[in-house]
Amino acid sequence: MALSEMDGDGSEPEESKNLEPDVIARGNILESFTESQEVRGLIGNLRAAFGDLVTRETTIEKFIDRLSWNKEACTRSYYICCLRSGVEALLFLLPFLRKKITKVIMDKYQEQPHLLDRHLEWMMNSLLDIVRDSGSPPLLVHLAFKFLYIITKVRGYKLFLPLFPHEVGDLQSVLDMLVDQNPKDCETWETRYMLLLWLSMICLIPFDLARFDGNIISEEGHTRVPTMDRILKIAKCYLVVSDKARDAAAVLVSKFIARPDVRQKRMADFLDWTLSMLTKSSFQTMEGTVIVNGMLQALAQLFKHGKREDCLPYAATVLECLDNCKLSESNQMVLRKLGMKLVQRLGLTFVKPKVAKWRYQRGCRSLAVNLQAQGSVVQNQKITVAAVEADEEEEYDIPGEIENVVEQLLVGLKDKDTIVRWSAAKGIGRITGRLPKELADDVVGSLLDCFSFQETDNAWHGGCLALAELGRRGLLLPSRISDVVPVILKALTYDEKRGACSVGSNVRDAACYVCWAFARAYDPSELIPFINQISSALVIAAVFDRDVNCRRAASAAFQENVGRQGTFPHGIDILTAADYFAVGNRVNCYLTTSVYIAGFPEYTQPMIDHLVNMKINHWDSVIRELSTKALHNLTPRAPEYMANVVLPRLLPLSVGTDLHTRHGAILACAEITHALCKLAEENNRSITHYFSDKSLEGLKQIHQELCSRQLYRGLGGELMRPAVCALIEKLSLSKMPFRGDPVIGGWQWLINDSLRSLPLISSNVRQHIKESAVSALAALCNEYYVNEQGEADPALQDELVTQYVSEIQNTEEMIRCGFSLALGSLPRFLLKGRLQQVLEVLKKVTVISNRDVSFAEARRDALIAIAKVCQTVGVKGDGSQEEYVCKDNVTQIYATLLSGVTDYTTDSRGDVGGWVREAAMTSLMEVTLLLVQNEAELINANICRQIMCWLAQQAAEKIDKFRAHAGSVFLTLLHFDHPPVPHVPHREELEKIFPRSESETLNWNASSEAFPRITQLLGLPAYQYHVLLGLTVSVGGLTETTLRYSAQSLFDYMKKIQKDSSAMESFCETLLKVFEDNLRNDRVSVPLLTMLDQMLANGCFDPFTTQGNHPFSMKLFTLCKEEIKKSKDIRKLRSSIGVFCGLIQFQGDMREKVLFQLFLLLCHPFPLIRRTTATQVYEMLITYSDIVDPAVMDEVMTILSDTNWEAELTLVREKRNCLCDLLKVPRPQLVPKSAA
Repeated sequence: MALSEMDGDGSEPEESKNLEPDVIARGNILESFTESQEVRGLIGNLRAAFGDLVTRETTIEKFIDRLSWNKEACTRSYYICCLRSGVEALLFLLPFLRKKITKVIMDKYQEQPHLLDRHLEWMMNSLLDIVRDSGSPPLLVHLAFKFLYIITKVRGYKLFLPLFPHEVGDLQSVLDMLVDQNPKDCETWETRYMLLLWLSMICLIPFDLARFDGNIISEEGHTRVPTMDRILKIAKCYLVVSDKARDAAAVLVSKFIARPDVRQKRMADFLDWTLSMLTKSSFQTMEGTVIVNGMLQALAQLFKHGKREDCLPYAATVLECLDNCKLSESNQMVLRKLGMKLVQRLGLTFVKPKVAKWRYQRGCRSLAVNLQAQGSVVQNQKITVAAVEADEEEEYDIPGEIENVVEQLLVGLKDKDTIVRWSAAKGIGRITGRLPKELADDVVGSLLDCFSFQETDNAWHGGCLALAELGRRGLLLPSRISDVVPVILKALTYDEKRGACSVGSNVRDAACYVCWAFARAYDPSELIPFINQISSALVIAAVFDRDVNCRRAASAAFQENVGRQGTFPHGIDILTAADYFAVGNRVNCYLTTSVYIAGFPEYTQPMIDHLVNMKINHWDSVIRELSTKALHNLTPRAPEYMANVVLPRLLPLSVGTDLHTRHGAILACAEITHALCKLAEENNRSITHYFSDKSLEGLKQIHQELCSRQLYRGLGGELMRPAVCALIEKLSLSKMPFRGDPVIGGWQWLINDSLRSLPLISSNVRQHIKESAVSALAALCNEYYVNEQGEADPALQDELVTQYVSEIQNTEEMIRCGFSLALGSLPRFLLKGRLQQVLEVLKKVTVISNRDVSFAEARRDALIAIAKVCQTVGVKGDGSQEEYVCKDNVTQIYATLLSGVTDYTTDSRGDVGGWVREAAMTSLMEVTLLLVQNEAELINANICRQIMCWLAQQAAEKIDKFRAHAGSVFLTLLHFDHPPVPHVPHREELEKIFPRSESETLNWNASSEAFPRITQLLGLPAYQYHVLLGLTVSVGGLTETTLRYSAQSLFDYMKKIQKDSSAMESFCETLLKVFEDNLRNDRVSVPLLTMLDQMLANGCFDPFTTQGNHPFSMKLFTLCKEEIKKSKDIRKLRSSIGVFCGLIQFQGDMREKVLFQLFLLLCHPFPLIRRTTATQVYEMLITYSDIVDPAVMDEVMTILSDTNWEAELTLVREKRNCLCDLLKVPRPQLVPKSAA
């Protein structure tokens, strides 16, 4: 537990792909309190805020500047303050000042509060000067106390407390200030908290409080309350409040009641009052919880700070009352913790305060000596473990209440909350240190009872914390180490499954703390018999634990043992490889660090045994899979042990009854077998060198046994299928001598059945099963389906290919996916003579039809398969199209792949066509590079132009993921030079826009980097159409960052070409072409209208606006009218209104046409469209006032602004017609519906 606090990240987030981020807490590395002058100025300026107006405003401004407020967020607040009086302004600023001082200045010292020590006194004195000044307004006093509280919170009240002034003259003033406070005021609790702390310091003055009472009869004849009673009354008042002042009141009680004069007169009464409040109150209610909390805090503090002889007479009574409260039944964690604190304080009161002379004392603890020993036992000074009781230990009776106290603390070790268990553990350590040796040993024995598997993880955790406390204090004698070490070794691997997760990470973490504490507590000679066990267990925890905080805790404990003990084998070497940062990455720990550590023979077998016994049957499948890969990597370290011991142990488990064990064992068998075969091959030995006949038979029987027991069915089958497919793949890659064996047919059946069963399998494991089956098929075919001449059996080839071609036309999408990839994985000898048939059937899968429009995953996998098939069969320009990629089929292949780039299918899952486009781009790159490296002449200029243009379009679109992928493929083809890709349009210009040196650093995911580059392609004729098409959906999209950077890049380009008439003409022609080609295609046309609206508003077409009846504007107007004709798409209609309003800036007949069209929209059936049109026409007339006769301008504007355009159409139509008359635009005529 203590060790994990250095992480700062608690439990680790585990990602689904075995990755885990290395979360490192950013610690402070400050050298001093650098803001001392700034804080001094802030405190000094508090008074000035109440002077004249100029000074007040200046001071407030300084506060804002000094505290680094956000200017935009605080401007309004600042001006409000300037208009108020000093008191009001400060009240307004209190929450801001408090928040900013804490966050901006003090927060950075939370980890290094000692840097404030030199400055605490002057900060306190400066603030208390304000408090003591009788002229300070209450709000200023409250602000000073808030600042004091902030400083106290960072440094801690215990160190801050002695700095309070405690002169006699302060007593009365502090009491008066406390009397003036309202305990229910939630805005000033910091004031009450600090006053109570201050009073707790003042009440230590060494004078009888009766001296301060003077004449007890006041001038009016009324009896004054004695000072002692006033302080007690205040303390009692604040012990029952719910804010932080309750904690300070408990501190006050502990200091005040402990005074000799108060103890004699008021201690008994106060304890009676406290116990009566405890008895009357119930923790079942909120009010009762608050009161019980205050009473427990007061009693705990009192028994902590009071003298033993003063508290002992009352201890038994308090313990009895505490037992009656039954706090262990409360669901309030804080109450149970306070109860545990009070119990241990009572226990310490019952026994005499002395240091146990029987405790273990290590003696020399020099790190330098330990490190010089380099693994040998340090010959330390003679250590006395036990003394002679007759001479050195005073005999005395132990009260019977101690048994009750220890029992409650042992029960507290099993509490459900960590903070309660930690308090109980500290109590066990403190009390045991005051007991005789025999009783202390009984406590240790009872403590070890926590470590049975009938106990919960809470008991194990609490027990570990207590053992660490005992060891740290020297109360766990060496004679008990032999009992404790086995328990700690079990705790280091404690992991209990609970539902869908497990518990035990806190137990393992605490066990590491125990090992850390033992390293500091014991002489190396005491731990020598257990060194190998402890070192192996810590290494295993540091490398193989599931949770990052446990791995780091184990690494820290190992490091402490290496430094303090100096006896861990190869300690320094292992620490270098498995330090705090290295163990942060779990995959690296399992697959890399473990291999290095296993190179030391002391750790090899324990690491392997741990993986086999504890990890391959782990509840988390990610851990099981990582463990089997780790076994593969560890096999070369101990091949004989793996072959003769581990593998025979795994084979029965692979057909056992437990699902997780069976899954892990099958994967482990596969990985170990593959590793052993690779090792045999490297050493020029027989493949079966490491395997007995029994092992080989056992590997063959795994599938048959699972099949006969029908273990491939149901949810368990979702684990068994990919595991056995992995086994098939590894055995095939290992070239096991199973050729001609019936098991091959069984394996083929499993692969086919897994692919055929994909629709019945859960979606979250479907992809994994598909990939496992396809990988197994490729390895199986390559090893067992080819004869010595490298040819396939014709009958087998015909059966397999025909079956897969048939299955790929299934009406189930997942079956198409699986068998598409299966065809793509077939080796060349099975595709020979059937290539054209395979390509044709894969092409059919990629075609979008009404029946299978949503089969995006099938189209994706078919495109991937086409590229794999091409890579498998190879290229031969004049070869047969049944055997090679050649001149006869290359055009067909490219046509199929290019069709995938145009897939924009959407369904309830979103842009599923994006998967197809991504796969198509990848396949285009792979096939193109294959052709370039073999026969580049097969790539003609037209194909290359299409590839590059489509990639450029995808690189300009709105979805970051696909844009980044397209950009990466684009640059790969552009910069490939082994040899270069032929016929790339505008290669020289492209290489200037995308220099080779920047191709790796360009972040296509970032809109701010991608769009300024890609828009430059608008100046290249070959790319202009496609880039503009891609930009259209980005500029007219909804994503803010994409829209901002794409639009700005487009506007920058337009601004650059405005003086180039030919470039403008070319761009506008291309723009109209894009519009015309995508008319009524809402994916493009809606964002296109939005983009046109922005372009018109930004003056992108200004060179054309001065020309009457410019063809561009006329054509654009016609296309817009056609696009919205009979449309009911609100977004499209609203975008078109903006375009029509923008077209008003063009001269000639355009203006009348635009006004006519807008007036039509003023009477649209949708009220929202009518209102939007009126608003935008109003804004248009303000912007382009020259289109309206000034004589009617006011009337037109009045009609537009005052009319309720969402009213009935008959009323709206009258207003619209009035506008037509005023602007001399023909009135739109209603077209009667034709008779049926």
